[in-house]
Amino acid sequence: MFEWIAGAVGLAAAGVASYGAIAPGSELFGKTLHRLPDPKHLALTFDDGPNDPHTLNLLDVLAKHGVQATFFLIGKHVAARPEVARRVAAAGHVIGNHTFTHPNLAFCSEQRIRQELSDCKKVLRETIGEHSNLFRPPFGARRPAVLQIAREMGMMPVMWSVTCYDWKPTTAERVERNAARQISGGEIILLHDGGHVAFGADRAHTIAATERIIARYKSEEFSFVPLLG
Repeated sequence: MFEWIAGAVGLAAAGVASYGAIAPGSELFGKTLHRLPDPKHLALTFDDGPNDPHTLNLLDVLAKHGVQATFFLIGKHVAARPEVARRVAAAGHVIGNHTFTHPNLAFCSEQRIRQELSDCKKVLRETIGEHSNLFRPPFGARRPAVLQIAREMGMMPVMWSVTCYDWKPTTAERVERNAARQISGGEIILLHDGGHVAFGADRAHTIAATERIIARYKSEEFSFVPLLG
């Protein structure tokens, strides 16, 4: 009986820990930015770039609608495609740190966490100069040490409140529907202009969905804003 109770308690504790490490809105392990204070504001955020040609096509869509977004760039991609990263910065979008190689930081040593963040910060500074202090953990995975180290390095951890599931093969219509089911106002929307494994991830559906989302919510008098950090 006591063994069963102990096992049940252990499973419950593991479930709580998993929720705290992965759930975008969880602050069990520390405060993160995952919503906006103004219910008439929405923030578009894009992970895993730069990724040509899709990042460049996305910049065209955002410019067409006069929208500023937030890009969380992977350091190794910036090193390989510095000209695309510079185009993002030149367009006035906010750029944040998404680590250098996109590992799951929940399973990394503290030394590796610091290295990933500092290497990405270094290549961003060398490529685009000064940039935001925003940091998004790959896969949204974090544990107390991840958030503590980020803050020690002067970074603000950023999560999201709307998941569009655009990182896998899908359609623009489905991406838009995923967003619409979750948007009520004040959301930080997670999208992807690149892929963490390699360049060339097809994000045409994300680009098309982004235009649909912008048109839909502008017509409902929402404003799209970049994150501040």
